[in-house]
Amino acid sequence: MKNEMLRKFVVSLKRKPQNIAMAALVVSFLVYSLNLTSISNTTAKIQGAGMGFTGFCTMLFSILSFVCFLNAFPYRKKVNVPMLVLMFAMFAIVAGCDWFYLGAITRAVTRAESPISPVDFPYVAKAQSVLHAHLVLLAVTTLLVITLPVYKKALRKIKTSVEVEDNGKLAAIDISEE
Repeated sequence: MKNEMLRKFVVSLKRKPQNIAMAALVVSFLVYSLNLTSISNTTAKIQGAGMGFTGFCTMLFSILSFVCFLNAFPYRKKVNVPMLVLMFAMFAIVAGCDWFYLGAITRAVTRAESPISPVDFPYVAKAQSVLHAHLVLLAVTTLLVITLPVYKKALRKIKTSVEVEDNGKLAAIDISEE
């Protein structure tokens, strides 16, 4: 039974190998969105220029990248290149927003007058680690989308057919109407 479940899982991946990259995109989105409280609290504490806007843009373009991803890989059709390019552009915008936000945190922590201590405000340190993790997961997602043709071919080489045993009496069955 376990082997059959594994076989069915591999068959589904052979049919839609882009689901691997989609799973990485979902994990990336969940890491950011489930830790949005720390990011919002950090924005409220630091009140740096553009921090709220970059947090909003990260969330918006993360959601829109799902739409582009789904439209870039329609079922049993060729890849929609304009949507793929738009998706990569959104990935770049999200990465840029994360980078800008991390810079704002660094400036607030290292400034000369009244620096913000991540020890006193643990959500600042958590926001920093969440943004680093989000950037890494976004890079992994991008790499998975870029290498999709490679692992698509590798998945197709996996044999998933079920062998049916023959007892030798198959030729003896008469299917003609007499």
